[in-house]
Amino acid sequence: MKILLAVDGSEYTARMLDYLGAHKEWSNAGHAFTVFNAVLPVPHRAAAFAGPDLVHTYYDDEARVVLEPVRAALAARGIEAAFFAHKVGHPADEIAAFAEHGKFDLVIMGSRGHGALTNLVLGSVAMKVLARCTVPVLLVR
Repeated sequence: MKILLAVDGSEYTARMLDYLGAHKEWSNAGHAFTVFNAVLPVPHRAAAFAGPDLVHTYYDDEARVVLEPVRAALAARGIEAAFFAHKVGHPADEIAAFAEHGKFDLVIMGSRGHGALTNLVLGSVAMKVLARCTVPVLLVR
């Protein structure tokens, strides 16, 4: 199974990784894991002021801060990810697009678990991924 792990470095990502580690069936050799992080874009005026080199470095650094601990956490749980990637944009849009274009079988991500009213008012990345993604999504709370 080709599985996309959508991560943001939060405690909800840690819970998702703990879930994978606790369920050994996820570490079977039949699964190919890709780890993905969406970095929020720098506002246009700030990017214009900073310049493209500094903005590009910022995006790479932000992704590294999230992806490196995930790489270590997966290794500690005996799970090997074949690929680590990041894109700049709104997380829900980028996760859904990456999952569809990559022809993944499943997206796994952590979720804060807001109530229905809070999701209605504020929305959540997880709910937006569910709405936009044609690939099955497993939310871990």
